[in-house]
Amino acid sequence: MSTLERKKDPFIRISKRSEGMSAGKAWGIRVIGLILALIVSAIVIFVIVRMNPMDVYASMWKGAFGTTKRSWITVRDTMTLLCIACALAPAFAMRFWNIGAEGQVLVGGIVTAACMIYFPEMPTALLFLVMIVSSLAAGAIWGLIPGFFKAKWGTNETLFTLMMNYIAIQLTAFFVSLWENRPNSRKVGIINQNSKEGWLPNMFSEGYNNDFGWNVLIVLVIATVVFFYLRETKQGYEISVVGDSENTARYAGIRVSRVYVRTMAISGAICGFAGFLAVSGSSHTISTSTSGGQGFTAIIIAWLSRMNTYIMLVFTLLIVFLDKGATQIASEFNLNEYCSEIITGIILFFVLGAEFFVDYRVKFRGSK
Repeated sequence: MSTLERKKDPFIRISKRSEGMSAGKAWGIRVIGLILALIVSAIVIFVIVRMNPMDVYASMWKGAFGTTKRSWITVRDTMTLLCIACALAPAFAMRFWNIGAEGQVLVGGIVTAACMIYFPEMPTALLFLVMIVSSLAAGAIWGLIPGFFKAKWGTNETLFTLMMNYIAIQLTAFFVSLWENRPNSRKVGIINQNSKEGWLPNMFSEGYNNDFGWNVLIVLVIATVVFFYLRETKQGYEISVVGDSENTARYAGIRVSRVYVRTMAISGAICGFAGFLAVSGSSHTISTSTSGGQGFTAIIIAWLSRMNTYIMLVFTLLIVFLDKGATQIASEFNLNEYCSEIITGIILFFVLGAEFFVDYRVKFRGSK
């Protein structure tokens, strides 16, 4: 190749990897990205606040796992977020952009709270059965509606599911005002605080609300079921084919409209169940902030993990840890929230950057 031809070549070339990277190399890149994130964050911490970065990192660890109570709260929030991410996995696998997890969680929480308020005298086992079935049904309906419109009329699922979030928020505000008997109220008090009817019990010791063992067990079962559903079942195969190409799916005899409706009903049902966990197994109340933006955070987790529910657990724990740690350093070192968010943003930036290098190959001029 002549010198002139060589000069016309770009200095950097980026191409998608034709063959998948081995799991060992992929995780090696992720670990390197995390280490670089910690180094850059340490430099930023020292430059901005003149503090020992190790003290800041120790404070973040203390904020997430410093006490038994904090550890359980971190585990609780991780499980709730993981449940929502698992719910998004089937929809995203077929390239249906379900941005409505926030609303689906809220409607599941609404019916759970309603069961706890109106049926406190119901036998405990029956009450839990009614709450679970109701939350699953409410979430399934909330997910089925945009799935049906997409299948029937080809509507834009991103806008449709996003708008349904706002409807769910207003429904929550309505029921909160109804149950609190005062206007403009945004939160119901602790439901059944004395009797604790409808509260998921403590798994490891006597009493209620001391740990969240049932949340852990239930969500891990859901993650396992979703993992095998997407990879080992006929319906999971149909979802993957529709995600790759609708025309190919139709050529193969797959009814795409049915897959849309069925998958969104499943996705919504799991989100509704996450609402059950948030109300019955966590906060024991309902408010417009019950989902707390977790529906949007779960989108990042689902994509980072490539819809692998076991890998989701790693990314979910990382994001929850960063959130708890950022809150801790802001209070302990008297920093404003923006400084702690800078650290969180740097770490997430490098984590996302690592995924880029897992998917793409970067070549420099003259390299083989």
